[in-house]
Formats: sequence, structure tokens, C-alpha cells
Amino acid sequence: MQTFSPATFWNDFHHCSARVNGVRLHYVEGGSGAPILLIPGWPQSWYAWRLVMPLLVAGGRRVIAIDPRGMGDSDKPASGYDLKTVAADLHAFAGTLGLLDHGPLDVAGHDIGTWIGHAYAADWPDDIRRLALFDAALPGITPPPPAGIPSAEVNTRTWHFAFNRLDDLPEILLQGHERAFLSHLFHTKATHRWAITPADLDEYERVFSAPGAIRAALSYYRVAFGTEGLAQSRARGEKTLTMPILAMGAEHGVKDALLNTLKTIATDVRGGILENCGHYMPEEMPDAVSDELQRFFNA
Repeated sequence: MQTFSPATFWNDFHHCSARVNGVRLHYVEGGSGAPILLIPGWPQSWYAWRLVMPLLVAGGRRVIAIDPRGMGDSDKPASGYDLKTVAADLHAFAGTLGLLDHGPLDVAGHDIGTWIGHAYAADWPDDIRRLALFDAALPGITPPPPAGIPSAEVNTRTWHFAFNRLDDLPEILLQGHERAFLSHLFHTKATHRWAITPADLDEYERVFSAPGAIRAALSYYRVAFGTEGLAQSRARGEKTLTMPILAMGAEHGVKDALLNTLKTIATDVRGGILENCGHYMPEEMPDAVSDELQRFFNA
């Protein structure tokens, strides 16, 4: 099991920012070689990839973990949380950093980062050489669960989709209770709960408590599952992806739902289920995630 050593990590990585589309995006970068762009999910930041990043650098790659708009230490504008805009941010970001100077790049996303990664690949296919996606359903594309009262297991994994879309109430309840909320999420959705330590929770609480962070995090859900966001995603689902795709679900997450979804909209898909793992795959099983990424990206 990998552990996070800040002193060692920051010998090899550094904080940076880039201004694209009027928004300043924070990212953490290290290593040299062909670039890999890592996209985190909700309600996290680049930090979700901290255990995987050194392993990829050791494999000879330049690694860039980004905070998309509204996440981590990036700007949190009032609008622009539709996936079309966020994908355009990544396209501009890749151009600004010169990540495409020697051809398309490798991209990996987890959770909402999977939504963003798919949108990036569909909207800007020439940017992406290979795409790896982890433990998420794709709004408007993955078939919804059956109607009715969900099982206890499904409810534990998905209750926040409806909650996050409510007007006002989430902000009222979450303000001042960020740490308790995050602790609940990690405790109930992780299988290897010890993987997210009190020090890690400190960092997630810091960025989730920043001005505008809760609003921005909720905006991803409110927009993605709104009328326009679903229409965007369904139209995107009509585009067949031709780059190689890796789709991995967690045994105690979406299982094979992501793999099965991508097989309907892409021509070259492989993947499976990571056993004995909860939703937070890059933190719960970083060695396995790194191995999957390196085999796939180096093929």
C-alpha cells in the first residue's frame, strides 16, 4: 500500500497555474517524457491522484494533475460548469502547456473526471491518444437505475445525485459542516477507508471550505442533470470514439456499468472490475491503478 510522504512528493512535483478561457486553473506537475493528464472527481481535487503520480513518473512520464474550474485551488466562476465548457478549458490548457506539441496526449479521469474526460474526447478527439476512465456513470448515456426505491447499497452510492441538484438546501446544510460531510462520503463509499488519512481529510476540507467551492461542486451536478446538460451529453453519446479506451469500475462502485456504457459508444474499449475496491480507486488501490494505466498507456 502506497503512503503519501509530502517531503518526498514535493521533491519531484510542483504547483503551477495557467489562465485559459478567462479562468485560472491550478495543477501539479512532475516528471519528464510523454505527458499524462489526470482529472479528479467530486468533491476532491488533483490531490486524489497523489499516490499514483509518483508511480507514473517512475515509469518515465510527465504527469500533470489538474483542478478543473471550480475544484481545488482553481478559480470558481459563477458559470461554465457544463461539460462542453469544461472540456474546452482542457483543450485550451493542453495548448497553453504545449502538451500537444508532439502529438495527442494520454488522459485519465475518475468520478466527475470521467464525465469531463469523456466530454474532452468527444469534443476534441484529436487531442487524445488514449483515454482511461475510472468508476463513474456517464450522465445521459449510462442507462438510469430502475425506478422505485433503491436498495440500501445503491442508495449509499447514489443518494448525493439528487441531493446535489436541489436549490439552496445543500449549501445551507453543508456550510460549516464540510469535514463531517466529507468524512461520511469517504467512510461509506471507500472499502479501504484507511487510505484517506486525517491529514488527507485536512486537505480536502481546506479546498471544499474555500469561498465558492460548495457552489461550484454542486453546479457540476445541477448542470449535468439539467435539461441542457442532458441534451449535451446525449448528443455527445451519438459520437463514436475511436481512440483506445480503458474503462475500470470498482467492485463496490459502478462495477462493469462504465465498461458496458463505453462499449456502446466507442470502437476500442477494454477494462473490467477492480476487485475489493471502493469508489476512490486512485487512493484505495494506487498500485493497481498505476499498473493498469502504465500497461494501457505504454501499449
